[in-house]
Amino acid sequence: MDVKALIRDIPDFPKPGILFKDITPVLAHPEAFATLVDGLAALARVHGADCVMGIESRGFILGAPVAMALGVPFVLARKPGKLPAAKRRVEYALEYGSDALEVHLDAIESGARVAVVDDLLATGGTAEAACRLVEAAGGEVAAILTFIELVALGGTARLSPRAVHSLVRF
Repeated sequence: MDVKALIRDIPDFPKPGILFKDITPVLAHPEAFATLVDGLAALARVHGADCVMGIESRGFILGAPVAMALGVPFVLARKPGKLPAAKRRVEYALEYGSDALEVHLDAIESGARVAVVDDLLATGGTAEAACRLVEAAGGEVAAILTFIELVALGGTARLSPRAVHSLVRF
């Protein structure tokens, strides 16, 4: 199935000059969504992941079914103020400011091999922050897995030497 053909381009979203890669048509197509999840789960298996972390918010949509397919725990990497229990926080720089991700302190066991899942890899800043959360908890990043990679933005190089895989590249 050609999942890439279902990705819709939305010009000037969320701001002028940005070409947004909309995955909602893929999610609305059961066979395409299953193909996407199967592809990510296969990569997580190859890397020996025993836990999956999804990055807010579309990483939740993809990471949760990957964790279910593997029969492993699913961990939420959330924006600040969304998690109710004791948490660890990592801040990171954006092109236009800064942001942060948080994870519950008890979400990742020491020594866990974690597959970090998100919908899109651009500059790699958000994925790098998620990796820092895994590593601060004593876990190991098994691989960073995304549906889409915007190659020209250099995210894979930023995340080196960690394993990075994307199912579709633009």
